[in-house]
Amino acid sequence: MGTQRNGFCKLETFILSVDVGTTSIRCHVYDKSANIRGSCSSKVSLLYPQPGWVEIAPDELWKGFVTVVKGAVQDSGLQMCQMEGLGISTQRATFMTWDRNTGKPFHNFITWQDMRAAELVSSWNGSCTMKTVHGVMKMLHYLTRQKRFLAASLVVFTTQHVSLRLVWALNNIPQLRQAVEDGSCYFGTIDTWLLYKLTKGLVHATDYSNASATGIFDSYQMCWSGFLCSLLSIPLSILPMAQNTSHKFGSCDPSIFGVPIPIMSVMADQQAAMFGECCFDTGDVKITMGTGTFMDINTGNKPHTSIAGLYPLVGWKIGAEVVYLAEGNAAGTGSAIKWAQDLELFSDVKETGAMASSVEDSDGVYFVPSFSGLQAPLNDPKACASFMGLKPSTTKRHLVRAILESIAFRNKQLFDVMLRETRIPITKIRADGGVCTNDFIMQLTADLLGHKIARPSHFDMSCLGAAFVAGLGTGYWKNQEELKKLLNTDLHFLPRRSKAEGDKGGQYRGVLQSWERALQRSMHWYNQP
Repeated sequence: MGTQRNGFCKLETFILSVDVGTTSIRCHVYDKSANIRGSCSSKVSLLYPQPGWVEIAPDELWKGFVTVVKGAVQDSGLQMCQMEGLGISTQRATFMTWDRNTGKPFHNFITWQDMRAAELVSSWNGSCTMKTVHGVMKMLHYLTRQKRFLAASLVVFTTQHVSLRLVWALNNIPQLRQAVEDGSCYFGTIDTWLLYKLTKGLVHATDYSNASATGIFDSYQMCWSGFLCSLLSIPLSILPMAQNTSHKFGSCDPSIFGVPIPIMSVMADQQAAMFGECCFDTGDVKITMGTGTFMDINTGNKPHTSIAGLYPLVGWKIGAEVVYLAEGNAAGTGSAIKWAQDLELFSDVKETGAMASSVEDSDGVYFVPSFSGLQAPLNDPKACASFMGLKPSTTKRHLVRAILESIAFRNKQLFDVMLRETRIPITKIRADGGVCTNDFIMQLTADLLGHKIARPSHFDMSCLGAAFVAGLGTGYWKNQEELKKLLNTDLHFLPRRSKAEGDKGGQYRGVLQSWERALQRSMHWYNQP
């Protein structure tokens, strides 16, 4: 049994882990077998002060964080002094700035969904400056063959990255500009703010996984990008120090939870889910199907340079070892199902699999799930969501089947890009997120990918990943091999092959091609991004 490091009590110890997601904050208490001994959750309230703006009130987030930690420990029937370490996983690229001396925020958190920088993104991507940067970087790549120059020659800004949303804030919030001039400004993503609050202002830090998702971090050099920050006039002085994912960031001030719990890991949510799924080896793939879909492949000790829009991320840095991921994402996964429910195509999400299976096919109906444009490999923010092929014989069941099929089809698209670009042999695929409870989507995805897909027994993989990293840091768990033995699998989905067509997903080729035609028809629909 582990014993507490801080000398407050000698009872059996546990690991605390909190995941701050887009819609909720969840805390679990884990034991040595990675079983959940106590849990608590609260909702994240999103604010929409103007069309396209999406914010979170920092004080509400902080209160929610403290509440779920206390609630989970209370639910477990354990004492706070039995918590050996704390791991924190957070949504990525949601940021805030605040006064380093008083801790007073200059504005609410500006979330990754926020579109206020859309015009800036459009003007920067089409600017002469960017054309010049791309040209110079292509030349440098030609001369040196260094992949980081090829990566820089392909850089495009998006609203999901921190970069231009931070530029917007610097340009539009006078007290923030003044604080930058005075040297009293701190910038941080959610993890940085939580570290600052938990340590009563002693720590201004992030980890490499969170930093790499901001769009202003150089994953090749493992530091903030001086070049991009200079280009965008973002002062390096306001940025937090990037630390290892497994690192003693400090201890929670005793006034918060009664004892100084060591903060042993902070981690970005998708990378944490990858770690929670034990995707430690090159070629391991994780598919998270929540509000959107995130597909990640472990690319080993080298960042991947993408041409089709996969994003190179730092997965984690533990000791001297850095593990990189390549990520593709598709918006409109869980959100498409929720939209269909709001339209009353069905009353309970659990019905959807049976509804889809009750018809032989979608009767030639195709759904394009692009409520937020299309991401890799098509990368078209102006695409519209649509149903195509509707006819008098179309029923609700056909519509539901078309929606579920579209999620699996997007998985196939992302997977093909990943294979084509990384050329890394796939070693295993694991799925998580709320949508992976849908057997129809899981089976169709396995058929299309031609690979076995494992579904875990519980889906809070971001929480588990942050707990695993924290526990490795305190010695609660010895190594990654021990963690693999703790992983539970609910079900394996094996690809079904038709006798006529033995190749991967061959029986769906015609349907897939028709769906891709529907995608093309939906592209470039809106004039504005």
